[in-house]
Amino acid sequence: MDLKLRDVAELLNVSETTIRRWISDSKIPYYRLNHQFRFSRNEIENWVLSCKQGGDFSPFDKEECEDEPMKLGTQQFGLYRAIHKGGVYTNVPGDTKEEVICNAMKLIARDLSLDADVITELLLDREQLMPTALSNGVGVPHTRDFLLQDSYDVVALVFPQKPIQYGALDNIPVHTLFFLFACDDKRHLHLLAKLAHLSSKQDNLDFMRRQPSKEKVLEAIKNWESNLRPIGSKEAVLV
Repeated sequence: MDLKLRDVAELLNVSETTIRRWISDSKIPYYRLNHQFRFSRNEIENWVLSCKQGGDFSPFDKEECEDEPMKLGTQQFGLYRAIHKGGVYTNVPGDTKEEVICNAMKLIARDLSLDADVITELLLDREQLMPTALSNGVGVPHTRDFLLQDSYDVVALVFPQKPIQYGALDNIPVHTLFFLFACDDKRHLHLLAKLAHLSSKQDNLDFMRRQPSKEKVLEAIKNWESNLRPIGSKEAVLV
């Protein structure tokens, strides 16, 4: 049980009151330890993924959240910085999820001076545990067994040559992949939750389907993060 209530609230950009309500409604996995709520990072990660794969409940629907400012903190522009470091890759070939991941990692690992074979194996192992699709044609390949040794996070945005089947519960082929590599567990979960929030809006999905350039992606992400509004008011979109 490595996360406290305030940690989960901060990472998911909601209030502690909202987390308590989800606990009361049995919508979020939790434990009680010495009369305090505790959460497993791995279970929260799986919960974020499963909520976005077509379940009846999604924590990113505004009606599920308080009408109050999002708790962005020092990581408000964390996704912008991570994509700036990771880059954008278009027309990555592959007829299957495995082929696209392998081909994408050859490019990403080369640019980041990482071992492509080792990380590809870790990514594929993670996919066997649970597909990392967020529904609506978006996937977030990542692994729990690898953290960057540097003090920055990396998100590499990959557009396959053609949409691929990814094992998502909604059965929609994936057209956009965010390869996620963080330097610590909490920042990993924060970025995963932010990507889920980003992909919950149709306008953002339409923007990604156009396979924009890195320059356009960074401009859009920066504007999106800077204009995240209080939950319950009009949502920020990429375009």
